[in-house]
Amino acid sequence: MVSMQLLTDKAHTDAVWGVVWTQSDTVLTASADGSIKQWDSVSGQVSRTQHPHTHGIVSLDADSSGKYALYNSLEGLTCLWNLETGETEGKYESYVRSAAEASEPAWSVSLNPKGRTYASTGGSGNVTIHSAERDSFGERRATLSSGRSKFGMFCKHSPDGSRVAMSSETGQIYIFDIASASLSSTYTSHAMAVRSLAWSADSQLLISASEDKRLILHDVRVSPSGKPGSGAVATFAGHTSWVLSADISPDGRLALSGSADKTMKVWDLAARAAVSTIPDTGEVWSVAWRPRPSPNNTAGAFVSGGEDGIARWWRAAGSGPGV
Repeated sequence: MVSMQLLTDKAHTDAVWGVVWTQSDTVLTASADGSIKQWDSVSGQVSRTQHPHTHGIVSLDADSSGKYALYNSLEGLTCLWNLETGETEGKYESYVRSAAEASEPAWSVSLNPKGRTYASTGGSGNVTIHSAERDSFGERRATLSSGRSKFGMFCKHSPDGSRVAMSSETGQIYIFDIASASLSSTYTSHAMAVRSLAWSADSQLLISASEDKRLILHDVRVSPSGKPGSGAVATFAGHTSWVLSADISPDGRLALSGSADKTMKVWDLAARAAVSTIPDTGEVWSVAWRPRPSPNNTAGAFVSGGEDGIARWWRAAGSGPGV
């Protein structure tokens, strides 16, 4: 059993739809109130705030250095934020269509951790690769086709930058190889929309969180038959409503999930079982482990955000002072 205790909580004026714990050890929270806040993970104080946008922020990501954050608003305004200077270095209105280049409003976005590009997905069910360079931000570099015109719910680069995963409104998961711009695997593990995807730090495992109340772990290397593309290797059931968010701990031992059933669960990946259930006051829209490895083999720390507009910091009980 892993016991977690609340460290602190901080509020937005509306639901917190996204949380990221960056490699530079700051926390980012994105809200339906249109704002993004950067927090000092030790003091719990706000260090920077992006002024509220007209529409809520539905997608949030950060690069492997912790220097940049990428976010996308409800209508499809994608922005690159320099977390060191506070400057917005790129803006792309993905909803603007032109005769020269057809476009679609982005819904979910992900920064490539190893390069100056980002991925987006939306209504077409494809993944678009864009420039993340300051002078050409948003320019299209490639289109990765899923072959299905189902709404793209979520996309996420692997930590090694070699792949990008995308999930659809009908439950499919697509893995694309970035170097060859090709579809390498398709998983049909879920029966309903997949709301969130998370990679292990070694880029070998992918966990998915779905409206079918389940999380499924995939090994993207080799299937049980020895063929590339493994499909599901473990299923985690126990939530009583939609699973909205998921993450894998930096040591690859644990997974974390947030649900519309107003709980979070910590899962032991090897045991295929929940080791802790943590009640919350409302739907838990986003969860993120601290990327720094945890000392003393504890469960480490994580941050969560939900319907009540509060971001909460958690750690394993008995793991010592601070986070």
